[in-house]
Amino acid sequence: MLSNIWSAWRTRRYWNRAKDEGKHLVKESRRILKRRSYRIPQTVAAEIESAVAAVESAGRGSDFERLREAIAALDEGMDKHLAFARKSTAREYAESIGVALAVALLLRAFVVEAFQIPSGSMIPTLEIGDHIFVSKFAYGIGIPFTNKKIVEFSDPQRGDIIVFRYPPDPSTDFIKRVVGLPGDSVELRHNQVFINGKPMPRERVAGTCRYNEGRSPEEARDCELWIEILDSKAHKVFQDPNQPPQDWGPRLVPPRSVFVMGDNRDNSRDSRVWGFVPYDNMKGRALIVWWSRDPAYGGWSPTGVAEWFKSIRLGRFFSVVR
Repeated sequence: MLSNIWSAWRTRRYWNRAKDEGKHLVKESRRILKRRSYRIPQTVAAEIESAVAAVESAGRGSDFERLREAIAALDEGMDKHLAFARKSTAREYAESIGVALAVALLLRAFVVEAFQIPSGSMIPTLEIGDHIFVSKFAYGIGIPFTNKKIVEFSDPQRGDIIVFRYPPDPSTDFIKRVVGLPGDSVELRHNQVFINGKPMPRERVAGTCRYNEGRSPEEARDCELWIEILDSKAHKVFQDPNQPPQDWGPRLVPPRSVFVMGDNRDNSRDSRVWGFVPYDNMKGRALIVWWSRDPAYGGWSPTGVAEWFKSIRLGRFFSVVR
């Protein structure tokens, strides 16, 4: 039973491969006949057309040997009469690679870009070394390598995690959470965020926690875990119990700018330090984590790879960034 299934699968695989090869030869021969007709005698063109017709006819049937013979005859005829116009293997590979690179560059410039988390400012939402995809299409279409937008679709919303050009040094990319929108009055009173005079709801999770930014236990830090509610969307925040509560503001967010903060509140340089993020500096919104090197999951060690596969089932990876 299994041997019959295996044989049928292998036959189908060979048949599909032969059909793909035949389609490629037919496409190439017709391209040459069309573009180089001035160099090809009528008798040769008729011979190639006949061989093309034989391949197409065999491809519609179910006789594998007939198809292979038709492909071999067309290939031989092209080598004999059209070799001067056929693409070399190197050229075909070069063109394929060129197209793939062009598509990748277009995707990176306008649609999605990969980004690696460089610091612990967004812990616990994003770990150091996490690899994420950033939607460059979320707020509009920009001109590559500039801060200018061709078309703007929407404005950032509170709670969005955005990648942006660091205002004091636009050559550096930062990632933070949007907390304040244009026209908002933002203030911190004993670590609690107030927007337009109203406190952002938050609740502390009982107990203490520890997190590690590096690879050694000596680098672990104490933390308090809080749940904040921003426009009906919940997210986790770390506070350092060894730091005094912070007061800041109030400050008014300028037009076409946002106020951003890291989720690791006492270990984040953000709008509290260097100011607001102009719309023109925003590169896109974080979408998903597609790879994590969280030390808690084993880092890059063999154990970490095993944990990575295990965590796929748990929904840890390929997860939406919130």
